[in-house]
Amino acid sequence: MTLGTARAGGEVARPERPGMFAALSVPSYPSILLAGWFWGICRWGVSFLGAYLANSMTGSARLVQLTGVAMWAPLLMGGVLGGVISDRFDRRRTVIAQFVVLVPLAAAMGVAGLADRIELWMVYVFLVAVGIGWVADMTSRRAIIYDLVGPSRLDNAMALESLSSSTGLVLGALVGGSAIEAVGTGAAYLCIAGLGLVALVLFARVPRVPRTTAARAESGLVAMRAGFRLLRTERALVSVLGVTAVVNFFFFAFTPLVQVVATDLGVGAFLTGVLASMVGFGMMAGSSFVARNQPHRRGRVYVTGSAMALVLLVPFALSPWFVTAALSLVVAATGMGLFGSTQSTLVMTAVAPELRGRALGLLSTAIGVLPIGMITLGELAEAVGARAAIVTSAVTGGLALVCWLLYRPDVARMTTD
Repeated sequence: MTLGTARAGGEVARPERPGMFAALSVPSYPSILLAGWFWGICRWGVSFLGAYLANSMTGSARLVQLTGVAMWAPLLMGGVLGGVISDRFDRRRTVIAQFVVLVPLAAAMGVAGLADRIELWMVYVFLVAVGIGWVADMTSRRAIIYDLVGPSRLDNAMALESLSSSTGLVLGALVGGSAIEAVGTGAAYLCIAGLGLVALVLFARVPRVPRTTAARAESGLVAMRAGFRLLRTERALVSVLGVTAVVNFFFFAFTPLVQVVATDLGVGAFLTGVLASMVGFGMMAGSSFVARNQPHRRGRVYVTGSAMALVLLVPFALSPWFVTAALSLVVAATGMGLFGSTQSTLVMTAVAPELRGRALGLLSTAIGVLPIGMITLGELAEAVGARAAIVTSAVTGGLALVCWLLYRPDVARMTTD
C-alpha cells in the first residue's frame, strides 16, 4: 500500500481522498447496496405500518411501543447466534433465505388487509419475522460487504450502506403514510412485498464472495461462547458496543411514539409519514458527510453524533408546532447519521478478521437492548405522556453516555490507522 506520491525536493504528498461513491466501482457491490436499499424501504415501511395500525386500533402508547419491541427483540435474542451462523455458513444463502420467507409473509399481510381481516396479533408476529430477517441481514450481508470491498474501501462502503438505510427509512415512512391514505393498509403491505421481491432478485445476482478468512470448524455452542468472550478481551469493541447500547436504549426507543406525537399535533397519516421520515432525512445528511469525507477520527465522529442526537431530541419533544418538530427531528437525526455510518466499521475493525461475524452478532445484541428501552419508554409515556417521556429518555441518555465514555473512552480514540 503506497502512503503517498513523491514530489520534487523529497516531499511526500498525501494520498488523494477517494470519491464519495468510490466503493461503487467494486464489482457486485452496487447490487448488494441496492438490495439493501430495497430491503431498508421494506423494513421501515413495515415498522411504520405496524405502529400506525396499533395506534389507530388502540390509541395506546404502550401497544404502539410494543410494535417496535416486536421488530427489535430478535436482535437482542438472536444477535450472537446470527453472528455464529454468519461465520460458519454460506452468507449469501442466509440472506436469500430471509427474503424467500419474508416476501410471501408480506403478501399474506396484504391479502388480509384487502379483506379487512388484519388483527393486531398478526402485526406483531410479522414484525418479529422482519426482525429475524434483520439479524440475518446485519450479520451476513454486511460481512459480505467487508469481504467484497476490503479494508481500504470499508469506510466508504459502510457510509453508503448507512445512507442507503436512511433513504430507505425516508421512503418507507413516506410510502407507508401515502399508501394508507390513498389505497389502504392492504395495498401498502403488497407494495412492501413487491419491493422485497426486487431486493431478492438484485441480491440473487451477486455471485458467491470468497471469505477473507476460512470459517472455523467448531460447535455452535463453543462458537457462541467464543463470541461472548470477546467482551472480556476486546476493550475497543466493548467501548463501541456500550455507546451503541446507550443510544439505542435512550434515543431510538422513541421512534414508534412519533405516531403519538403526530396525533397530538393534529396531523393525518400522510403528515405523520412526513414527520417520521425526518429521521431518515437527517441520517442521510450525516451519512453523506461520512461517505464524502471519510474522517480519520471515525471514533470521535461516532461519539459526537451520538451526543448530538440525544441533546437535540429534546426540542423535538417539546415543540408545539409540526414544522418546528420536523426541523428539530431532522437535525437530531443528522447525529444519528454520523453514528450509524461509522458503527459497523468500528466493530469490524476492532477484532481479528475471522471474528467479524461474531463481532457483528454482538453489535446486533447491543442494538437489541432497544426493545427494553421501548417497553420502558412506553410505560413512562402511559404515566406522564409521550412528550415528557421522550424528554426524560433523552436527558437520561445523555448522562449515561457521558458516564460510559468516562469509564470506557477507547472508542473516542479509534482512527482509520
